[in-house]
Amino acid sequence: MSTELFNQLEKKVTSALEALELLKLEAEELREENARLKQDREEWERRLTAILGQLDEVEGETGSAEQAPAHSL
Repeated sequence: MSTELFNQLEKKVTSALEALELLKLEAEELREENARLKQDREEWERRLTAILGQLDEVEGETGSAEQAPAHSL
């Protein structure tokens, strides 16, 4: 093999290693973003569950008031 072929191979290997390193960095950033998004989703789910619970309480109170017999004077 000639020196030129070795040089070409070395450039390709170096380029591949650099691309691999960039992909690793990107993958790590995506993992971190995914973790943040999961936390955000969990927080929204907790908040929505709390709101739905409050609505259920209000509906329960309203339903109880409507079912109570009216006192006539």
